[in-house]
Amino acid sequence: MPASVETSVPSVPSSPHTMNTYGRLPIALSHGQGVRVWDTNGKSYLDGLGGIAVNTVGHNHPKLVPALQDQIAKIIHSSNYYHVPNQEKLAAKLVDLAGFSDNGGKVFFCCTGLEANEAAIKLARKFGHDKGIERPEIVVYEKAFHGRSIATLSATGNEKVQKGFGPLVEGFIRVPLNDIDALKKATEGNPNVVAVFFETIQGEGGINAMRIDYLQQLRKLCDERDWLMMIDEVQCGMGRTGKWFAHQWAGIQPDVMPLAKGLGSGVPIGAVVAGPKAADIFQPGNHGTTFGGNPLAMRAGVETIRIIEEEGLLENAAKVGAHLKEAFGEQLAGLKGVKEIRGQGLMLGIELDRPCGVLVQRAAEQGLLMSVTADSVIRLVPPLILTEAEADEIVAIVCPLIQQFLAEPVAP
Repeated sequence: MPASVETSVPSVPSSPHTMNTYGRLPIALSHGQGVRVWDTNGKSYLDGLGGIAVNTVGHNHPKLVPALQDQIAKIIHSSNYYHVPNQEKLAAKLVDLAGFSDNGGKVFFCCTGLEANEAAIKLARKFGHDKGIERPEIVVYEKAFHGRSIATLSATGNEKVQKGFGPLVEGFIRVPLNDIDALKKATEGNPNVVAVFFETIQGEGGINAMRIDYLQQLRKLCDERDWLMMIDEVQCGMGRTGKWFAHQWAGIQPDVMPLAKGLGSGVPIGAVVAGPKAADIFQPGNHGTTFGGNPLAMRAGVETIRIIEEEGLLENAAKVGAHLKEAFGEQLAGLKGVKEIRGQGLMLGIELDRPCGVLVQRAAEQGLLMSVTADSVIRLVPPLILTEAEADEIVAIVCPLIQQFLAEPVAP
């Protein structure tokens, strides 16, 4: 824990000069250690949110912090007019982890998951235009979330976040999850389809997973029809499910894979990993970024992967995630109002039969940071260093909160 702690922030933080785009809790975080954080009033919290699946190796990691301090003292930003050595180092590692090291995979670096998804959409459209398709179309999914730019918002399957921002971008065909027949019917006889774009496990949509058999059927269909399989692993990737990327549980490979969030353990970073079918679609002048691939972000990515490997965090995510899910199952078994406990590794959702956003504040009062997504799904995406003992602490806070909440009268 740092020696000094801020004490000048008022007990209820306010932000009168920032746009009112977030429903913030009256909490300002000061510092963290491992999976715990402290606010500016000295209250401690167990971090079950991980900065929304960002803080992969927790807070103030003894290997990550010195590496970033070393990099900051050297150079933070240059420009993509010049070579950034750690870009190639990180790209080579990602290509290898994705299984493309023997067939020409390549990576484009940016700063956020939105940018990575936007680049994937551009890749798909360029792929179509290169084949002579004037108006390329991309298959996307109900309940999906890919970002808040106009293009990624258009690919998103949530009318609530789209409302007020029309007209949306055309060129998307929306289908339900895990229904291969519905996808075939929606694309039947359409020569303009160029790609299928999806999250292996939908995060903002409520921790909804693609079935393994569906993923395998989809891979086969993309091969048969010469479509790009584009898998958004922004939230469910980087070891969160117990494999590097969640789709690897199905034994498949994507053609395009956007990444972000956990790749830099808190330093903003995004990436698009492309297999041989898409690696050379972009040429100089087709796409670019000012901050993407900067030396600090690249060092963060390199060190994050190194720490995950050295500390066995894939195995830890699988083991502790299974323990956490089992404990929830035991504690909440038969409780009326709990619809489903789902997810994999350290990406778990508990769906209730009613909106439960109020539980975010109640959990914070009990010393736990978490979120509610899709109105009625409690989402837990803690750092991958979480221990079973800390998982038990989460269960000990969440389960009584759920039990109490479900016992309350339902609001009319």
